[in-house]
Amino acid sequence: MTDHPPLRIACVGEAMIELSHNSGQLTAQLGFAGDTLNTAIYLRRLLPEFHYISYITALGTDAFSDQMSDYIRREGLATDHISRRNDRTVGLYAINTDESGERSFTYWRENSAARTLFQSSGGADFSNLQGFDVIYASAITLAILPPDIRTAFLDWIEQFRANGGRFAFDSNYRPTLWDSRDAARTTTARAWGLADFALPSIDDEIALFGDGTEAAALSRLNGYGIPLGALKQGSRGPVAIGRPIADQTYPPAPSIIDTTAAGDSFNAGFLAEVLQGRTLEAALQSGHTCASRVIGHRGAIIPENLWTPTS
Repeated sequence: MTDHPPLRIACVGEAMIELSHNSGQLTAQLGFAGDTLNTAIYLRRLLPEFHYISYITALGTDAFSDQMSDYIRREGLATDHISRRNDRTVGLYAINTDESGERSFTYWRENSAARTLFQSSGGADFSNLQGFDVIYASAITLAILPPDIRTAFLDWIEQFRANGGRFAFDSNYRPTLWDSRDAARTTTARAWGLADFALPSIDDEIALFGDGTEAAALSRLNGYGIPLGALKQGSRGPVAIGRPIADQTYPPAPSIIDTTAAGDSFNAGFLAEVLQGRTLEAALQSGHTCASRVIGHRGAIIPENLWTPTS
């Protein structure tokens, strides 16, 4: 007997090539990462296999795009809804770590195929989202789309919810991806108003909306009428959105090696519980536990053999 009927879940966004190297070195390690992809991978590991999880993006037809598609498939995610573009490739970013361990990022994503997601010669095309029960996206997903496609996507989500679908959203505010802060604020506010599951981070919310305090951010978020969610506060743990929780204390992470994907992995832990019909309390704890585990390892994705050690 299962906890919940099988679900069809779509995680939508941009995955990128990641180059990681130390300052002064000419060699780098190549990987693949992206906020919604990180969440999709951990959600796949946490949910029973009978749930179908698809990663939806656009890739090129070059060798790096093929390698990315293969990587996504090896992580157990469906790739049959990924679009391919002959005239585009995948975005790239480099992580530079200096002698003190401080990280900095440089991006090359202008020719990313993901920027053409949902676009066809006839305009906006959301046919690859048909048939899903749950759609997960972030403000990065929205920011890389042209304004007309972005608006059409949120219009489509509104109808999707009216037909019984559920929408999960994480703001992940990245100022350089937006034409203006006003555009980011207006778009994100609308997305919060459509979210069944809201997964904001306090730093992003304060930076984007100018909330003076965490209490002000929480009050604003609850004002959107969000049914369930969590305001992520890093090491202090999450605060419930949608209804109050009596006990919101969480143990510190055993060790902190790399905070990359902390919020993304929290989202996976949270969604894995609520999508199986479990309590908000259980979802908050699951998200915190998953994030605490991930930041104890280097990189966004814990290798499969370390996630589930072999005997």
